Amino acid sequence: MNAAFGVAATENNETTDTPETPETPEIIKATETAETAGCAATVESTEFTESTGSAGTGRSAGTVGATETPGGAESPESAESEARHRRAADAGDTASMSVLGALLLRRGDLDGAEPYLRGATADGDRAAANNLGVLLHQRGYTDDAAGWWRIAAVAGSAAAAHALGRHYRERGDEPGAEYWLRQSAEQGHALGAYALADLLEHRSDVGAERWLRAAAEQGHREAAYRLARMLDRNAGDDPHDAFGRPGLGPGAGDRPGAAGRPVARKDDGPVAGPATGRVGEAEQWYRQAAARGHRRAALHLGAILEQRGEPKEAGRWYLISAKAGEARAACALGFLLRDAGDEESAAVWWLRAAQDGDGNAANALGALHAARGEQQTAERWYRAAMDAGDVNGAYNLGLLCAAQDRTAQAEQWYRRAAYAGHREAANALAVLLLQAGDATGAEPWFSKAAEAGSVDAAFNLGILYAGRDEDRMALVWYERAAAAGHTEAALQVGMALLHHGEEQEAERHLRCAAGGGSAEAAFRLAGVLDSRQPPPGPPALGEPMPEKTECEEWYERAAEQGHRRAQVRVGMLAAARGDVDSAARWYREAAESGSRNGAFNLGLLLAREGSEREAALWWSRAANDGHGRAALRLALLAARRGELAEGQRWCARAVELGPAEVAERAARLREALHQELTA
Repeated sequence: MNAAFGVAATENNETTDTPETPETPEIIKATETAETAGCAATVESTEFTESTGSAGTGRSAGTVGATETPGGAESPESAESEARHRRAADAGDTASMSVLGALLLRRGDLDGAEPYLRGATADGDRAAANNLGVLLHQRGYTDDAAGWWRIAAVAGSAAAAHALGRHYRERGDEPGAEYWLRQSAEQGHALGAYALADLLEHRSDVGAERWLRAAAEQGHREAAYRLARMLDRNAGDDPHDAFGRPGLGPGAGDRPGAAGRPVARKDDGPVAGPATGRVGEAEQWYRQAAARGHRRAALHLGAILEQRGEPKEAGRWYLISAKAGEARAACALGFLLRDAGDEESAAVWWLRAAQDGDGNAANALGALHAARGEQQTAERWYRAAMDAGDVNGAYNLGLLCAAQDRTAQAEQWYRRAAYAGHREAANALAVLLLQAGDATGAEPWFSKAAEAGSVDAAFNLGILYAGRDEDRMALVWYERAAAAGHTEAALQVGMALLHHGEEQEAERHLRCAAGGGSAEAAFRLAGVLDSRQPPPGPPALGEPMPEKTECEEWYERAAEQGHRRAQVRVGMLAAARGDVDSAARWYREAAESGSRNGAFNLGLLLAREGSEREAALWWSRAANDGHGRAALRLALLAARRGELAEGQRWCARAVELGPAEVAERAARLREALHQELTA
């Protein structure tokens, strides 16, 4: 068993996404609608902002800021309302004290708000107690704030329960945090539901999904995004990265083969798994979060749409995300534009993403310049990718150096990437070592790459063992590569199984390889099928030409790919059907490609058609290439023409070439010609 070692390129960015954290409330405001049961004002919190800190850390439970009316000034109606509440509050009206305190708090007038909030709180207003806690928290009195939040929470304030739960979580009291956050969430408070979900997810509690869903259904954009991420992760066991693309690595072509597929990023890629319903639901939540301005949700939504074959809509969401500052969206938009043929616009977005630290975009720029022959610029961008933490930069630098025959530098970069865990770099390093004659040094790198999932490395390891005549171990690795879809590996497995007489199993592997484009596999599959059917005879007079069998279709597929033996076989089958024109065409193609059997058969066909002179030319080519029957035909032709010396010469050549039957006939003819010459 033999094959060629291969190296494939990849550009995928394997870095992980920024961990999500609970969002932090920015503002809190009060309405002017009095509650029943004597509570003067309700308290609302606006949505969290998207955060970028570490997962599982809590921020201030009640971080707030006063709102302002549009335009920065109050309208006459609000000014009049404030004056009315101020008169009522100064007269001791609890509801107006609560509303006025909340209004001043939103405005940032803490000194003005505090006496009104304390007055309303003393009269039992729970909204005022919550807002007083917010005010004290803003002043840094967190324990005092927690005391007032507790009072408000016990009185039924969902917002206060949320703030108190966040306060306890900040201090590491998770049981206390869960109790109050659950109180808030069960009252329908979106922020409480989100904070509870964050706490539960931090503990890997399956209940997190329920509360993320509850918050998302109330319009909480970060909850919608994280719910979509959770649905993605749970939808299947094989998540994949939609943001990387196979590279334009130097010497690897635009898109590498199966072995060059990007490594999946397990934590932040849209999933195409078996649970399509959950994937569809994830898209719904991504869409909701993206519509509310969540840039990473827009990125994932774009990826889903691109995978589904909707590039225009995908590009719209990538653009929204990229303009919001998401570097990976800018990178993905670049690939989308490149695939649409707009390389210049793609480069603009890649440049923007690369300048924001996206290693994948830097790799794409490197590949773009390498394809243009701008090697120094390409190298600069690959180094930038490496500096951004993308190990593919080192791998692509290795490819760049290898393409320039800078073997020592290529080995250096391959080693750097391989030591960082880049499996295709490990395979490339092993190939480099093997080409230098260091099979001992190559083997462990092939093994490391293959164990890490490199299909090329598994195939190459099979070649290595086959070269040592360790066929059993070679078959093990060929089978592993074939199971991952490696065409040549499937061919090697099929050939090995045929050798051991396991025809049915061999046929399965040969079909896989032939379907993957292997001409040799198509030829051998046709041979297996051919051996099961009787040879076709010429059609009887007046009968239609029989239809082609599956066997002949596989021979033709191999022949169309330039397989010489298949071309000869297709010619033979056509000749057997009486299709002389097709037979001549295939014989000629094979002969012109160097097939001595094709040349011999073409000669036979031409001789039958009366073109004996041209037939002799093809027989001469075949005989000179070692075809004994062609030499015998030339000897017979020379004898008929009376060219006895020439006939003797071809007889001697036929005896030399064989096979035995031909050698015997040629010896008899040579003797007869000798007798005639000496008579």
